[in-house]
Amino acid sequence: MSGNQAAAEAVVNYPVITISREYGALGRTFAAALSDRLGIPYYDKDFVLKTAEESGYAVDEVEYAGEDLKPASKVLNSILNSAVSYSSSHDEIFKAQKRVIMSLAQSPCIIVGRCADHILREAGVDVFCIYLYAAKETRIKRAEDLGENGEIRIDKFIEKRDAQRRTYYKKYTGHEMGDAANYNICLDTGTIGIDVCTDVVVEILKSL
Repeated sequence: MSGNQAAAEAVVNYPVITISREYGALGRTFAAALSDRLGIPYYDKDFVLKTAEESGYAVDEVEYAGEDLKPASKVLNSILNSAVSYSSSHDEIFKAQKRVIMSLAQSPCIIVGRCADHILREAGVDVFCIYLYAAKETRIKRAEDLGENGEIRIDKFIEKRDAQRRTYYKKYTGHEMGDAANYNICLDTGTIGIDVCTDVVVEILKSL
C-alpha cells in the first residue's frame, strides 16, 4: 500500500487498539503492520521506557516485571499485601503502566500487552481489543528467530512465557487471557498470516 493510501486511512477516527497475544504469535510484527496501514503509533518496547520514567524503576526492572508474573510470585504477593505497608514492585509498575496507558489513550494508538484492553474498558475508553494466537509449531519458529530462550529448551520457554503472561493478566484483570469474550476479534496469525490479518482488521475498523 502506498503512503497516500495509508494517510487516507488515517483520516478515520479510530479507537485505541489493544493487542494481547501468545508468545511468538507475532504481536509486535502485527502492531507495526497495523500502525503503518492506519497511520497511528504503536507502543511495545518503547512502552518500557515510558513506564520506567513514570514509576522511577530502572528499565531492566520494568522489562522483567512489567508484564510477566510467575505463579509463585502471585502467591507471595497475595500474602505480603495483607500488610498495610507492603507494595510489591509488580504492583507499583502496574500502577505506572496504567497511568502511561491512560495518557497514551488520549489519541488513537496501538498498545501491545500490559492489560491495556481491560484498563481502557474499565475507564470507558473507546477501544478495539485484539487477541493473537498461533499453533505451537509456528510459535517455535518465531521464538527461534527471537533467540530469547537462552539455555531453556524452546518449547518449554514458550510454555513458561505464556504461563507468566496468563498469571499476570489474571492477577490484574480478574479474567482469563485468551478468553474470546474479552476481545472484539481473535486471529490465528499462523494460519491466516499477518498481511491478511491486517487487511481484516483495517476493514473492520473502517466500518465502525
